Amino acid sequence: MKNAAAIFKLSYGMYIISSIDGDKKNAQFANTAFQITAEPAVIAVSINKQNYTHELIEASKKVGISVLTEDATFEFIGKYGFRCGRDFDKLADAAVIEGSTGVPIVTDYACAYIEGEVIQSADLGTHTVFFVKVKDADVLSDGTPMSYDYYHNVIKGKAPKSAPTYHED
Repeated sequence: MKNAAAIFKLSYGMYIISSIDGDKKNAQFANTAFQITAEPAVIAVSINKQNYTHELIEASKKVGISVLTEDATFEFIGKYGFRCGRDFDKLADAAVIEGSTGVPIVTDYACAYIEGEVIQSADLGTHTVFFVKVKDADVLSDGTPMSYDYYHNVIKGKAPKSAPTYHED
């Protein structure tokens, strides 16, 4: 590959991806969620197989996506991106609503949410891409959605090793 930095020119948003399995709930920071089709509305979400959220999505087939705004702080992002939900209750002090599918929807620093049910998935080695049929969605504020570029260049955030866009500096 001539220049791997070309991949970082792709446009990404920043999201909190959540799921539930019985009384187990979790949410994680992610940058890979995008619309695949309009009718029916289907969103693709890529999650590392080692993440607790992956385990919950596989079990329940339910996904919540909170679209983060540029107002999200580094501390807030770190809570969802750099700690494991198996060891820490990420949702304990969060503003959360229960979606129509029962999935927790994080509303802190979110301008919109989308939730749905997995209709198909693709195993891509380290990650699974879940194809999520949208069941509900709403706009929460008129905040500017955070882009991956904003996250890296303004917030100065890094991609953890479990992120699909991770690279060693």
